[in-house]
Amino acid sequence: MREEERWVPDLRGSGKIRNGCGRDYPPPFTDQVLENVLESVLQFLTARRDRNAASLVCRSWYRAEAQTRRELFIGNCYAVAPRRAAERFRCVRSLVLKGKPRFADFNLVPLGWGANFSQWAFAFAHAYPWLERICLKRMTVLDDDLALIARSFPYFKDLTLICCEGFGTAGLAVIAEKCRYLRVLDLIEDVVDDEGDEVVDWIAKFPETTTSLESLAFECVACEFSFEALESLVARSPKLRRLRVNHFVTVEQLRRLMALAPLLTHLGIGSFKSESAEIDLASSFAASKSLVCLSGFREVAPEYLPAIYPVCANLTSLNFSFADLMADEIVPVIRRCHNLQSLWVLDSLGDEGLRAVAETCRELRELRVFPLDATEDSLGSVSHVGLTAISEGCSKLRSILYFCQRMTNAAVVAMSKNCPDLVVFRLCIMGRRRPDHLTGEPMDEGFGAIVMNCNKLTRLAVSGLLTDKAFGYIGKYGKLVRTLSVAFAGNGDLALRYVLEGCPKLQKLEIRDSPFGDVGLLSGLHHYYNMRFLWMSSCKLSLRGCKDVAQRLPRLVVEVIRDTVEKEGEGEEGEETMAVEKLYMYRSLAGPRTDVPPFVKIL
Repeated sequence: MREEERWVPDLRGSGKIRNGCGRDYPPPFTDQVLENVLESVLQFLTARRDRNAASLVCRSWYRAEAQTRRELFIGNCYAVAPRRAAERFRCVRSLVLKGKPRFADFNLVPLGWGANFSQWAFAFAHAYPWLERICLKRMTVLDDDLALIARSFPYFKDLTLICCEGFGTAGLAVIAEKCRYLRVLDLIEDVVDDEGDEVVDWIAKFPETTTSLESLAFECVACEFSFEALESLVARSPKLRRLRVNHFVTVEQLRRLMALAPLLTHLGIGSFKSESAEIDLASSFAASKSLVCLSGFREVAPEYLPAIYPVCANLTSLNFSFADLMADEIVPVIRRCHNLQSLWVLDSLGDEGLRAVAETCRELRELRVFPLDATEDSLGSVSHVGLTAISEGCSKLRSILYFCQRMTNAAVVAMSKNCPDLVVFRLCIMGRRRPDHLTGEPMDEGFGAIVMNCNKLTRLAVSGLLTDKAFGYIGKYGKLVRTLSVAFAGNGDLALRYVLEGCPKLQKLEIRDSPFGDVGLLSGLHHYYNMRFLWMSSCKLSLRGCKDVAQRLPRLVVEVIRDTVEKEGEGEEGEETMAVEKLYMYRSLAGPRTDVPPFVKIL
């Protein structure tokens, strides 16, 4: 075969074909045919990172990937304009959208900061009449937004709101009434605001015909409703598998719901107590042979806990994070949960309870231990003893969140050796700069061992007395770390430089109350465009340093957040050296946002 007859595709997307000698020839197929083939292949790519990589190959791949993307994930609602997203991705069926920084969960982001869903709802209502699923996290959602969703998407099936605010029962009523194909309505840790408005019995608004509901969660909705309406809804929902009710549902009512839905796999219990001693709740749980997850337990009478014994052997997930129970009350339950993979508890469980977990739950993959009393003066009930026990008994652990007051390097080192497959390690030593509880040394070696021995680690939260040495370990060994949270740690700017120069995959960096200043901030100029965001509060930043970053990286949005609104003329003298209370930086294709509140200044 002659050299000029060898066809080689030009992946740069020019629409021409090059042979081995570099000559251009007309393509044997049209671009449209090639794109049709690409679309057939790309539709099998489901991972977001794979799709993002595919879109960067050439223009043809860029177009084909956009046409075949059905699920759109946007980790920062200000990273792109809604209209631009809708114009590029024309066949989206599912939207996942995140708003405020995660530190909003700790009340570090002032009220009214932003993250309003309204502009997204308006843009998508016109672009995606076939949209089926919306998941929002830390967004401000109004009743009007929910009404627009109900009117605009006739085949809408799934609404999940996590840590959202701004809406009330009136908006929920519209969703329940208008979305005839609704399968999922999950409200998780939201603030449902009906102050000044009349509470609407939104559950009574569901259609009176058979529904398609598969999941209904409203633990956070602190409003009364008609239980008869809920009972009727459950009876009309044969596909219901997940039900999480609020504390207005009594034990007697819970039993009636379980009888109507014997195929439930996930149950969120409301008020787990009763004034009647004649309720045989154990038989109801014994009949629910499909249950694998129990949560809720916001108001618990310990004498009712034996009722869940019949399902303990089947449980893979148990959430007691709202139940103030002591070790002697909760351990009998734990002893029966041999197949547990996820456990959320309060630290009132104590080291004794964690030892029972370690001895019983050998299949545990995720553990979260929350503080009952988060004040610095509290000694807490869990310590290095409990963490050591978990590491020795739960070698398959993948994720841990552990709040405590007393910790040692030895316990953290033991966990790094016994649980090498850890992907998430979040150790929150409450209080400022607490050292090793036994030796008084910094916690450097413990966190150093975590990043050295846990090669799959992608998320890390550090606390306690830490010097620059610990951050040197993170920069040297934390090559897969994507999310890093820092509180009350480090000696100076060198620590921040270690992280920004040593962690190539770092996407999210959250820092509070640490001695990092302008020098440390400027050390990450090479990496900020690759990150989703950087949050710093109560550090040693000046306005001059923040302006320097904004000038050098014009496509980066640099927000300076104050706790109070600046008055006219205030801060003019010595403005450049003025301390910055909160800094939030993020990459954006849309430029500075337009809904800036008075206490936010975009540089």
